[in-house]
Amino acid sequence: MATAGEPPSSGGADGGAAPLAVELRGITKRFPGVVANKDIELRVRRGEVHAIVGENGAGKSTLMKTLYGMHRPDEGQILLHGREAHFRSPADAITAGIGMVHQHFMLADNFTVLENIVLGSEPTRGARLDRDEARRRIREISDAYSLGLDPDAMVEDLGVGDRQRVEIAKVLYRGATTLILDEPTAVLVPQEVDELFGNLAELKREGLTVIFISHKLDEVRKVADSITVIRRGTTVGTADPRTTTTRQLAEMMVGSELPSPETRTSTVRPTPVLQLREGTVTNVDGRALVDGVSLTVREGEVVGIAGVEGNGQAELIEAIMGLRPLSAGSIGLGGEDISHWSTRARRDGGIGFIPEDRHRQGMLLDAALWENRILGHQTRPPAVKGPFIDRKGARDDTARIMREYDVRAPGPDTLAVALSGGNQQKLIIGREMSASPRLLLAAHPTRGVDIGAQAVIWELLKDARAEGMGILLVSADLDELIGLSDTLHVMLRGRLVATLDPSAVTPEELGGHMTGARTTAGAA
Repeated sequence: MATAGEPPSSGGADGGAAPLAVELRGITKRFPGVVANKDIELRVRRGEVHAIVGENGAGKSTLMKTLYGMHRPDEGQILLHGREAHFRSPADAITAGIGMVHQHFMLADNFTVLENIVLGSEPTRGARLDRDEARRRIREISDAYSLGLDPDAMVEDLGVGDRQRVEIAKVLYRGATTLILDEPTAVLVPQEVDELFGNLAELKREGLTVIFISHKLDEVRKVADSITVIRRGTTVGTADPRTTTTRQLAEMMVGSELPSPETRTSTVRPTPVLQLREGTVTNVDGRALVDGVSLTVREGEVVGIAGVEGNGQAELIEAIMGLRPLSAGSIGLGGEDISHWSTRARRDGGIGFIPEDRHRQGMLLDAALWENRILGHQTRPPAVKGPFIDRKGARDDTARIMREYDVRAPGPDTLAVALSGGNQQKLIIGREMSASPRLLLAAHPTRGVDIGAQAVIWELLKDARAEGMGILLVSADLDELIGLSDTLHVMLRGRLVATLDPSAVTPEELGGHMTGARTTAGAA
C-alpha cells in the first residue's frame, strides 16, 4: 500500500514557492536489454501544470507508469507531498490521489460509459450498483468540465475523442488530486484545446496538480508552468515556458529545429486515383454516418479531411477500405468500380491503410515486428514463398524497414508492445509504403508521436506525394492538414460542408468550420 501522507499545509523548499506535490529522485528502470529510465529527477509543485517533453522512446511513458504504480523502480525514490511512497499497483497510486489518462485508452468496448467510469469504484445501494447515483455524479463531472458524455452510450460506438473524454471523467470520478495526462490534446480542435486549458486553469485554482505529456511544443509553452525535458531515458534539463522558445525546446529534445509540414510545390497530376460519388454509410438504425459524400483524389495529391472526432471521418475511411459497406453511392479506384470489392481485393488493387488507432486496427502488440510487417500483406512477397510464409524473407524485409524508416528496436523478433508509439507508427507506415500503393488512406498518421518521428512521417508523405501517390489524409492536427494538403475539405455531421484553400486558411478559421461556427461557403 502507498505510504504517501497528506500534503503539508504550507511551506516549501524555495521560500514562497508552493510545496512539491511529486518528487522523483534518481529513478532508474531496467527491462531486459534496455535501460528505459536512468537516474531521472523530476520536481512537480502542487497546483501547477508541469509538462514533460521528449522524443518517443525517451522514457516518458515508462516514468509515468512508474509513478502510477504500473512499474516498480529498480532504483530511486518517489515522494508525494514530501513523504516517500511505495506503490505495488495502480490501485495504490489511485488511493494516494494519482490518476492517469493513457495515450492508448483502457476501456471495455462492450460496456457503457457509466460502467467503464465506475468500474472498480462502484457506488452501491445494498448489494446492487446504484446507477442513479453513478449517473448523477458522471453528469456532474461531464457538465463541470464540458466533456459532453452520455452515461448510457456504449463505448464501442464512440469515436477516439469521446473515448478520451471517458478516460478523463474516469480519473476525475476517483477524486485524483494529481492528474497525469498523456497527449490530451491530440484529438481536439483549437477551440476545444482552449476550453481544456481553461479547465486546467480551474483545476490549478482548486489546488490540483497536472502532469502534462505532449509533443506539441507550442501548446506546452502555452499551458505549462514549468517543463522537464527527457532524452534517451534521462533528464537533460528544465525550462521556463515564459522564457524558452519552441525552437529551444525542440533542440533540447532532439538537437534540431522544429519541423514543419509546409509544402507548397504542387505535384498534382490530372489522373484520378480515387473517385467517391455520393457515398453514404448508415448504422444499424438507418442513420447516415456518411451522408452523400463526393470527392476525388488525383495522382500526386494530398486531399485533407478536417472535422471534430465523430463526424463521419472514421466511417468514410473504413468504407473506402472495404471495412464498412456503402448503403448508397460508388467508389472508383483508377477508373474501376470497386464498390463491392473485398478489403483484400482493394489492398491488392493498390490501397494502403494507416489506421487511426494503431493498437486496435494496425498491430498485434504481442506479436513480433516481422509478423506485424506482413499483416494485411501476407499473401505476397516478401511474406510468402510459394504457399508458405517466408519467415526469413519477412524478417529481412522488416530489418530493411527498420533501417529506412528509423524504427528503433533491437531487431525483427522484438515484440511490438516493447516499442514506443512513434516507432510502432513508423513500422506501420513502412509496411504500407513498401507495397507501393496508388492510394494511401492516412488516418491521423502522426497522432501521439514526438516531433522527431513527426518530421520523419511528414517527409515520407511528401516523398510519396512527389512520386505520384494519391493520399487521403484525416488528421486532428490542423497545422498538419493545412501544411500537407493540396485540397482541404471539412466534414460535419457526415457531410462535406466546406472546401478551403490550404494556403490561405488559418487553424482558427478551419476550427470554426469544423464546429459549425462559420458559414459553409465553398461547400463541396
